[in-house]
Formats: sequence, structure tokens, C-alpha cells
Amino acid sequence: MDPENQEPEELELPEEAKEEDLKMELKPVASHLLYPDQLFILPLNRRPFFPGMAAPIVIEPGAYYEVLKIVAKTEHKCLGLFLTQHEDTSIYKIGLPDLHKVGVVARILRIIPMEQGGAQVVLNMEKRVKIEKSVKSKYLAAKVTYHDDPPLAKLSKELKAYSISIITTIKELLKLNPLFKEELQIFLGHSDFTEPGRLADFAVALTTATRDELQEVLETFDLEKRIDKALLLLKKELDISRLQSSINQRIEATISKSQREFFLREQLKAIKKELGMEKDDKSLDVDKFEDRIKKRKIPDEVLKVIREEMEKLSVLEMQSAEYGVCRNYLDWLTSVPWGMTSEETHDLKKAAKVLEEDHYGLKDIKERILEFIGVGKLTKGVKGSIICLVGPPGVGKTSIGKSVARALNRKFYRFSVGGMRDEAEIKGHRRTYIGAMPGKLIQALKYAETMNPVIMLDEVDKMGASFHGDPASALLEVLDPEQNKDFLDHYLDVRCDLSNVLFIVTANVLDSIPEPLKDRMEILRLSGYIQAEKIEIAKKYLVPRNRTAMGMKESEVVFTDAALAQIINGYAREAGVRTLENNIKKILRKVAVHLVRELEAKKRKKKTVVDEKNLVSYLGKPIFTTDRYYDINPVGVATGLAWTSLGGATLYIEVVKYPADKTEMKLTGQAGDVMKESAQIAWSYAQAQAGKYAPSIPFFEKSQIHIHIPEGATPKDGPSAGITMVTALLSLLLNQPILPNLGMTGELTLTGQVLPIGGLKEKLIAARRSKLNVLIFPKENLRDYDELPEYLKKDLEVHFVSNYDEVFKIAFPNLKEKSHEKRPDLVAKKTRKSRAS
Repeated sequence: MDPENQEPEELELPEEAKEEDLKMELKPVASHLLYPDQLFILPLNRRPFFPGMAAPIVIEPGAYYEVLKIVAKTEHKCLGLFLTQHEDTSIYKIGLPDLHKVGVVARILRIIPMEQGGAQVVLNMEKRVKIEKSVKSKYLAAKVTYHDDPPLAKLSKELKAYSISIITTIKELLKLNPLFKEELQIFLGHSDFTEPGRLADFAVALTTATRDELQEVLETFDLEKRIDKALLLLKKELDISRLQSSINQRIEATISKSQREFFLREQLKAIKKELGMEKDDKSLDVDKFEDRIKKRKIPDEVLKVIREEMEKLSVLEMQSAEYGVCRNYLDWLTSVPWGMTSEETHDLKKAAKVLEEDHYGLKDIKERILEFIGVGKLTKGVKGSIICLVGPPGVGKTSIGKSVARALNRKFYRFSVGGMRDEAEIKGHRRTYIGAMPGKLIQALKYAETMNPVIMLDEVDKMGASFHGDPASALLEVLDPEQNKDFLDHYLDVRCDLSNVLFIVTANVLDSIPEPLKDRMEILRLSGYIQAEKIEIAKKYLVPRNRTAMGMKESEVVFTDAALAQIINGYAREAGVRTLENNIKKILRKVAVHLVRELEAKKRKKKTVVDEKNLVSYLGKPIFTTDRYYDINPVGVATGLAWTSLGGATLYIEVVKYPADKTEMKLTGQAGDVMKESAQIAWSYAQAQAGKYAPSIPFFEKSQIHIHIPEGATPKDGPSAGITMVTALLSLLLNQPILPNLGMTGELTLTGQVLPIGGLKEKLIAARRSKLNVLIFPKENLRDYDELPEYLKKDLEVHFVSNYDEVFKIAFPNLKEKSHEKRPDLVAKKTRKSRAS
């Protein structure tokens, strides 16, 4: 049913409202006027109402709903509407002081109850009303006086002019905002424009003025002042409407222009297409694919797939999802550089020059790469080779890959597989997935635009595995020369020949690489650099490169060899040169600040020389002092040599004894399982052979032995400390110190055999750094030693042993002066007497 035609419902009054509150309402001012002198008050938060208006108001269940039911039962059906002093005031916690004094009296026209409680009430605002004083009541009520506009027999000229101005302004507003037209019609049905007061109230009600501005007009009883204020607010509203209209026109003009341009472009496209001057997007795609096909030597099987897909593309609508999938697939298929190869250079002289320019040292690596290039020259192409460069961080594994690509005149592409857990990164996603892409290898071919690039797989030892698959297993096909000629990417789904690609793999350690993958690679080890090599690398590469990068010249800053040596020994002791480069950068930044300050002060620039004396001012106190805990090892201490992923290191074994009821051995220093077993073997061997090496001394009778490996926070493992542990135990048993500056490494068996170890070069470098010049290695490592460059072996006395008896004779020369197997060409010129001194 239409609410406008519905009869108002009679609301029941609450029991307590029938007596006292109704008596208050039945005191009219005069018998011929139904306006009481006491009114219940309904507070308003947002805007005041003006006489002559009709408006619906929603009243929620509560005190004001009860007031509504009381007023509905009265004869006059009037209540007062007053604006609150502050907009955020709660109407349920309010008194008369919180209200403006002037409001309007409203008569109830219709009440429409709501399902959720409360009611919607239609009110007719009749005249201004002013609060005089409060009235005692359960609900908000006050004694009021009414204000009527004085009757005008004839309008004054001024009021008539104001009225005409207001009407003119309203007409202009109607042109700009048609919404006002409906309100004007409602007003005309209730009022006449000959009443200036009503006209002013209506004009103000049309505006979007603030609540305070509207209240000010409501409180203005003087007709001329009120109509003046109303005209002022109406003019402001007109200005705002004009501005709004201007903004709307500007936006519409922009939109219209864009639409017009779009339609014109579409028409132009259609005209050009009809004249044969231009093709649509589908034709352009097809032409692009055809152009790529002509430039490539595509295998027949692949070409067949491309033709089938292009036929499918020609019948698909461009708006369909399948069109995008098909287009992307063709884009990748035709982007692979089928049959396109770089022209290789197999000039050994040029290759050797490139390698020497880019790297210092690494003689064995350079020789292997030159061998590799030489074979490629004879076979007319380097094929089926996978090189794995293993070494600690910062030794130049990645840069060697770049140098090989430059020497062969091939494109270079590198990507890291460290942390990779999804085999789709290698072999691609299936096309059924949204956002599917080929794997990294196909992407590398597209980037390099050749089928024979150098592809480097960095950090292959740090690959992971998850429910998405095992990328290490996916690499088995890629890195197998017998399989990668028919490599199948899941996205392309056609065979791709990767046999012409040179794969270079890098790793820090080999332990975490699966054996089947390791078996497919030729492993080349980069062990790190000694001090002399690092100084040369810094002078030839690091200092010039970073000096140029920071905008300085050789005439402005230089490093002395002594300063570089001090940086290496005191601040950068790792196997590579990354920390060394970072320290050089740090120094150059401070020098750059000094040079800029001199320029700003307009002083003459002086050459900065970085030497041993001023190094501390740039880098602070040295981080490292020495690797050695002892200048001369005391009784019960032996020096071993260890290998880590960061290079070689010295490893001390300390043994002490203390009284106990039972002879036992205790091991500390965070040793791994293999090292714990090695300690047990050393203990058993020393106990079994005590009569041989210390015939007159009981084996630690009623003593507990404690073996400790310093730097307890660092995990340690491996069998190569076996002979070092036995030597430390015998030193304590014999109460004899070990030969000074002696370092040793080797795995020991229960019968005293010394087995070979790994990482010989790294351990030798660590020994040189710690100034150990007498070394013991297993005899089976002699082959590895012979392959080392001469500058690493210079001034060292190296012994190769196969049985612990030989170790004992070297470590304790004063106990038994007998000859033992020793390489005469490896013995330094210094005599043992001079060493002892």
C-alpha cells in the first residue's frame, strides 16, 4: 500500500502518560489557536527546519518514541524541533541549555510504524518558536512563545527587490541543478511568493549552508535582515553550483574527446583494412611469427607443431581466452633461436690473454680451460661438457664463467639455483596452468638469441626439494650430454637440443650435491689465494676498478704493498678476496670525503698514500691478530690442519690430565660423529702402542685425559685430525713438546696406517698464513702436492708419511734421531738448528 494514501495509525498511550503528562498539554494559549504554550521537544543534530516545510523523520524506540505516542493522543499534535548547540551531542543525554533557543513548532501529519520498532513520522513545520523556560516533566519539555511574521498590506520596494532577486537566483539554480525543481513545486503548493518571510525560509532551505548559518537565519525575526541573509546564502549556493557545473562540463568534455578519438581510430582502422593499407592485430601476430620462422632453421617436428598452432590461431576469436594462450605459446615457440649459433673463437692465444686479463693465479684452472678450448678447435665446437667450479666464496667462480664466454665469443647467461625448490623452474610449467612459462633454460636461450651460449648455474649445492618436486633430479637430464640433446620442456612440449650449450656449475661444497648429479660434471677446485696472490689481485684489479668507480685517479690515491698485506692479515683472512675488496672500498670512500672537503675549502689536492701507519685511521683496529695460540706449543698441544667451506684453517688439539680413580678419555669442542670416532681411534692406538713409544712410562695410570679442540662454538668434523690427536696424547705422556712450527694432517687407522685427506691446497695455504714451515701429509697425497704451483711450496719442509712411526720421528726428533722418508727437494735450506733458534 502507498504510505501517502494510508491513514495514520492510532498509537496507544502508556498507562503513566494518560494522567499527568496529558494535563500539561491541554493548556492552549487561546481557544481559537491549537498551539499549546508548553511543548515536548525533539532535538535535531544536523540541520534546523524552517516554517512552511514538510519532512519525514525517523524516531527510534526509546524516550522520544514515547513522547511521540503522547503527542499523537493530544488534540493539537504539536511538538518543538530545536537544533543542538553542537553537532556531536547525544540527543539522549541532553538538556535545554544544550539547545538553541529558537526552533520550529511541527504538527504531526502521519505516523508509519516500522517493523524493527520505532516509527516514521511526517511533520509539517508551521512557525518559529522560542524557549522561555523549562517545565518539570518526565520527558524533555519547555514553556515556549510563538513568532509570526507581521502581515504586510503592501510590499516595500526593498522587500520586493529582495524577493525578485531571490526568485531570479532560484531560477538560475534550477538551470544548474534540476533537483531543486521538485522542491520548488512542493513549496508553490503550500505558499505564495508574495510572502517575503516564507520565500526567504524556502530559499535558505534549498542551500547546502552550514547548520550554524541556517540557525542564524532561523533566529532572525526581522524580515529585511532575514531576507538579506537568505539572499547571501543563495548566492553562495549559486557560485558553488556554477563551479560544480564547470567541473562536470570539463570532465564530460574530456570523456567525450576520448570517446570521439576512439571511434575515429576504429573507423580509420576499418578504412585502412578495406584499402589493404593496414592489418588487424591477429594478422600482425601471424606476420610476426612468419617472419621469425624465416630467420630460423626450425626442426621439422617443431615446425609441424607451429603450423598446427597457427591454424588454430586463425580460427579463434581475439576476445577468447584460448586465443591468448595460443598466441603466447606461438610467441615462445618462435622466440627460441632454432639453428642460430654464435661463431666460436678457438684462438688459444686470445683465450689465454682474456683469462690473464680477468684473473691472477689459478694456473691449473686456466690450463684446464685452455685444454677444453683446444679440443673444441679440433672437434669444431665445444660440445657435451659440464664444468663444476668448487671453492669458497669470493675466489672468482662466477667471473671465470664470464671469462670463458668472452674467450669463446659466446653469449653468457647466469641464474642462481640456490634455494630453488620447484622443478618447474628448470623444466617449465604445463600450459594448462594460468601464467605458465617455460623453464629457465629455454628463457636463457631466448635471452641469448643463440643455441650455444655459456649458461652458468650458480650455487648448485644449495638447491632444496619440496612437494613441487626436486630440481636437482630435474638437472640430471639437463647436465647429461647423452640426454640434453633431446631436452623436453613441459611448456614447449617439443624436443630442444641443448648439447651445444656449455654449462658451468658453481658450488661451495660437494657434500650436498647428489652423487648422480656430481657424476655428470667435471670438477675443478678453486682453493683460494695466499697473501702474495691477494696483493697482486688487489693491485691489478680491485684497487684500480673501485678507484675508477668512485671517480678518483691514480694521482689522487695509492695503496702501498705493506698496507695491502696488513689489510689481508689483519682484516680479510678469508680464502677469497670479497672482504678484501670491501675494505678497499671502505678506505676509498673515506678518501673521497677528504678530497671533497679539500675541494670545498679550495685547497690544493694532495696525493693520499694509504700505508701501514695510517691504515688504522681508515679501518680501525685489526680484527685478526694471529691464527696461532702459541708461539711454541707447550706439552700436550699439537697443531693440525683443517678444511672448511671458507678455505683452510689451523686446528689445535689440547690434551691435559688430572687424577682420577679410572683411566678415561673425554672429548670437548663440538666435534662431530666422525671426529669423535677419530678421537677414540687415537686413544686406542696410543694406549696399544704406549710400550713402543714410551716404554718406561705407565699409560696415564689413575688419570683422566681431557682432549679439547678450541673454538668450541664452531662445529668440527672429519677424520683428518687422527695423527694430530695421537701426537698430542704422546706429547703429554712423554712430557715432551712437539717440534716448533709443525703442522700435520692425516687419518689414522688402529694399526697406525696414515690414510689420505682432502683439501690439500687449502690446508697448505692455511699453514703458510700461520707461518708453519714443517708439514706432515699422507704419502698418498704426494700426487696432489706435485700439482701445486712452486710459489706455494717455496720455503716449506714437507714430509709424506704412510705410518705413524714416521710421524713420531718427525714430531719428537730429540727422542729418536733416525732417518725417515722425506722428499729432499722439499726441505728448506734452513737447518733444524736455525729453526730451533
